[in-house]
Amino acid sequence: MYNRDELIELIQSESLRRGDFTLASGKKASFYLDCRTLTLHPRGANVVAEGMLEVLQSQGELPAAVGGMAIGADPITASIVTIAGQRDLMLKGFMVRKEPKGHGTGKQVEGPVEPGQRVVIVEDVITSGGSAIQAVEAARKFGLVVDQVIAIIDRLAGGREAFKEKGIELTTLTTIRDFGIEPE
Repeated sequence: MYNRDELIELIQSESLRRGDFTLASGKKASFYLDCRTLTLHPRGANVVAEGMLEVLQSQGELPAAVGGMAIGADPITASIVTIAGQRDLMLKGFMVRKEPKGHGTGKQVEGPVEPGQRVVIVEDVITSGGSAIQAVEAARKFGLVVDQVIAIIDRLAGGREAFKEKGIELTTLTTIRDFGIEPE
């Protein structure tokens, strides 16, 4: 069962760092969220997966698969697929490479998915939304139907607006306000 309070405690203890940081966008920030320390944590991986599965199940029919941009989304995808399998839910996973593979099949989208299937992109932190939007665009180019992104935390830094402009629903388990932080 999903425990939002436990997720907030784990983010606070495992992922949230305060100080002076430069983000991938080049912007300066007074806090940093390293969610790999959460998604690769034994309890963190489970709580994230349970929360995202709860969101998916509350919407009715499950998508065919969940996945996202390689490396960051991989542990989230694996955790969700594992918990889904333990519950006898037919939910598969996939990954999106930053660019198509230069050998073999040359795919950018890897995993047991086929064009026409409805999938959901998963992400750890939403700042501008850039990497999740890249994953959506690659999945759509492959032929998957994508209209939703689910993330662990929203930094409230413009990502929500970027998704809205692209017609993508964004659902997050938390926002920075859950940690007493106002958007910068």
